[in-house]
Amino acid sequence: MLLVDDGSSDRTVEVARTLGIPTIVHEQNQGYGGNQKTCYQAALRQGADVVVMLHPDYQYTPKLLLALASLVAVGQYDVVLGSRILCQSALNGGMPLYKYIANRALTLFENLLLGQKLSEYHTGYRAFGRHVLEALPLNENSDDFVFDNQMLAQIAYFGFTIGEVSCPTKYFADASSINFRRSVVYGMGVVRTSLAYRLHKMHLMQSPLFDANGSRLVIPPADAETATG
Repeated sequence: MLLVDDGSSDRTVEVARTLGIPTIVHEQNQGYGGNQKTCYQAALRQGADVVVMLHPDYQYTPKLLLALASLVAVGQYDVVLGSRILCQSALNGGMPLYKYIANRALTLFENLLLGQKLSEYHTGYRAFGRHVLEALPLNENSDDFVFDNQMLAQIAYFGFTIGEVSCPTKYFADASSINFRRSVVYGMGVVRTSLAYRLHKMHLMQSPLFDANGSRLVIPPADAETATG
């Protein structure tokens, strides 16, 4: 499935539809998190049992898609992440040093507050079981980049199992990446999410992110899709 933010990539949409790829076009930019909400709703509507999110920035190899999806499909894990850290090639693949340091520092902070032992929380390669997407209050999450991190915090809070697969990565000039300012905003959002998790867990603060009755994805009927090709 291909999702286009705001219809500005007309050529991409044309090619996708020529290839017979179901395509959804947002009339207005819905943001990174908003895109995922739309994609997950559409995937569930089509009956998907396993949904894989892969950043379209050419940094991650699609060759591991079957490995991630299989671990979910056979019931080994509820969620599987492709980890750039496990393969120990992130820096060799061109990850900027400041991003690597920030990744390791934020991951350590999150593991401490969320009680997990993940190698990283910031990968753009993730596989989810249908039951996970249906259970999480994803509509409570941000429409910005911190959506990913909020989702993992929810997965941990509601007790779903998380596995990791070693994933090589590469960075180069043509690969898209958020800039330094957006990275700082994202990092601050990660800290807030982790603190919200711990305070909610300790019953010191209530967060809608971890409310079992929070707003979930709305799965529209087959004839309600906004625009398909």
